Amino acid sequence: MICAGIDGGSRAIKIVLLECGTCKTVAAGVRDQGVHHDRLAHELLKRLLAKAGLKRRQLRRTVATGYTRNAITFADTTVTEITCHAAGVRHAVRDAATVIEIGGQDSKLLRLGPDGSVRDFAMNDRCAAGTGRFLEVVASRLGVGLGDLDHLAHKARSPAPISSMCVVFAETEIIGLLASGVRPADIVAGVQASIASRVAAMVGRGASPPVIFTGGVAMIPGMADALAAALKTPVRVAPDPQMTGAVGAALLACRQA
Repeated sequence: MICAGIDGGSRAIKIVLLECGTCKTVAAGVRDQGVHHDRLAHELLKRLLAKAGLKRRQLRRTVATGYTRNAITFADTTVTEITCHAAGVRHAVRDAATVIEIGGQDSKLLRLGPDGSVRDFAMNDRCAAGTGRFLEVVASRLGVGLGDLDHLAHKARSPAPISSMCVVFAETEIIGLLASGVRPADIVAGVQASIASRVAAMVGRGASPPVIFTGGVAMIPGMADALAAALKTPVRVAPDPQMTGAVGAALLACRQA
């Protein structure tokens, strides 16, 4: 029995096809998000089915999650990102107790119970200063790729303090720092520390280990280390962190089928 999980994120669409009996991934793929969420998701699903040698009718159930989940009309049902990320992380890391997910437009904290259920969560979706969008703005302003940020951060001598709570004002602050001669490496280190401190504030009273980092930002080198420093506890990156939500959605589809 094959089921599909679709994570319609703010920056990318992720789809996982799962063989329910073995929980084995049959096919998985990512594509950039756009205006026509439903069509883009359908095209990606069609491509993955063809790659796996499957027909649409062979899909038993499809669950959509993420920022654009309600726009995906061909899904059988939708489930919140909170539930899907919890399921996806716990599938990959059986003893996960705390999940930090940072995507393009929001960040989330999940506290899991012994059975993997979500017993508490917090979410920041009001300001991009604690999300991947902030890093995209910084990389663009410095003229480097996201993958180069860690290389720069490792050259930092004195991380620049980033005080602005809004990504728009933070960009202006970064422009001012560059104009005053602050090294790009120090700015990158300061931005990573700023994002990590915002997440740490959301975590509040502490994060029970193991702490698992997931979402697209978890793929950016250096962010896990910045989070670990802010939280004062080790942080592990989930396997294939960008796909965690889609995996969780596929697992829930299997349970519902």
